[in-house]
Amino acid sequence: MRTVVVTGAATGIGRAVAESFHAAGDRVVLTGRRRELLGTAASELGGAAKAVTFDAADAAAVTAALQELPERVDVLVNNAGGNTDFDRDAPVTLADTAAAWRANLDANLLSAVLVTTALRDRLAPGASVVNIGSIAADKGAGSYGAAKAGLASWTVDLAGQLGPHDVTVNTVAPGYVADTEFFRDKLDDDRRRSLVDSALTRRPSRPHDIAAAVAFLAGPGARQITGQMIAVNGGEHTTR
Repeated sequence: MRTVVVTGAATGIGRAVAESFHAAGDRVVLTGRRRELLGTAASELGGAAKAVTFDAADAAAVTAALQELPERVDVLVNNAGGNTDFDRDAPVTLADTAAAWRANLDANLLSAVLVTTALRDRLAPGASVVNIGSIAADKGAGSYGAAKAGLASWTVDLAGQLGPHDVTVNTVAPGYVADTEFFRDKLDDDRRRSLVDSALTRRPSRPHDIAAAVAFLAGPGARQITGQMIAVNGGEHTTR
């Protein structure tokens, strides 16, 4: 039985990832900031599932949570994040702009760096780290896109550091994913339709689509895949 840690696991992609590993028979530790939602997610999984509440972007909080996190980690999924611009007013001053950029960098890049660094010595040989990025890293989206681009770059660096220890590191980059809290219910029908139509599959991704890619990268068939960004976007943005 593997031990899996998933950040931002209370809802959406994170919860789907946790459910996928749990269904495969793994022991899953769900982490996030919202204690009640996180506890509900863990209790609904039941069995070998545990909730640990902390803010992944807060160094002191991550340090304090270490005593509750497993001593051996086979899979780490850095999913915590989201576009914090949806939670803020548009910047007016330079100080506002700085605060807005720092919020997205903290939520989407620093969170992954802190949790991974904290658990680095607990990663078992054969372990996998999977970061959840975004199509925004290639298509642009202000500070959010820049943060996800930074995450993709850091993935390459970390893969080089951990490769000699038999640990792989990859990023899964979703496009539009329905059934999540990402847009905070601010996505109108026209914008939703345009996002779906821009995918070659003409359908939105669902959280289980992302979870399936994560499961593959953490599985035995992907041991020679590392330092990569895997696009899961229905062909909205293609690579070669």
